[in-house]
Amino acid sequence: MKPVIYFIRHGQTDWNAQFRFQGQKDIPINALGREQARRNGKVLRETIGEPAGFDFVASPLSRTRETMEIVRGELGLASSAYRTDERLLELCYGDWEGLYLHEMQGTQGELTRARNQNKWEFVPPGAGAESYAMQAARFSPWLDEVDSPTVCVTHGGILRCVWNILGGVPGNDAGQLTIRQDKLLRFQSGTLEWI
Repeated sequence: MKPVIYFIRHGQTDWNAQFRFQGQKDIPINALGREQARRNGKVLRETIGEPAGFDFVASPLSRTRETMEIVRGELGLASSAYRTDERLLELCYGDWEGLYLHEMQGTQGELTRARNQNKWEFVPPGAGAESYAMQAARFSPWLDEVDSPTVCVTHGGILRCVWNILGGVPGNDAGQLTIRQDKLLRFQSGTLEWI
């Protein structure tokens, strides 16, 4: 059986607040994002108590690293003593990165409608762009390798993949899920739960 894994989405960025496609652009968290990270660190401290024996891993983008460092600070741990893994990166939105959702609906209506009809399989235009299905295939080997209690700071797309792979949520339904930045997602004993 898989060990316990705590998944944390990075704190809010200005682009999140503006409903911009962020993808793999390296956008920092904002003041609210830092508060969300502190909240998640405190909840994690109350939940796990002593963090010895936990592996700490984050996506390599600055918004996940800063979130991890704040969380580790709340646990009383050295901020930089964690590792990163590129398989935890957000999906790449290709040419859409940096664009506003409302812009896309007006200028690329046919593509946004196609995305809404099958978000899991849809690949945006542009070099390197990914669907959630492609992201899940990239992420799944990392998940298979987890063999100790783990704290993972990552992205909304990866958490949709978690709900699909570990929670059994069908792909298109998982692609539509709202992923919180002010809650932890715990996987324990085969069950996913927001805390």
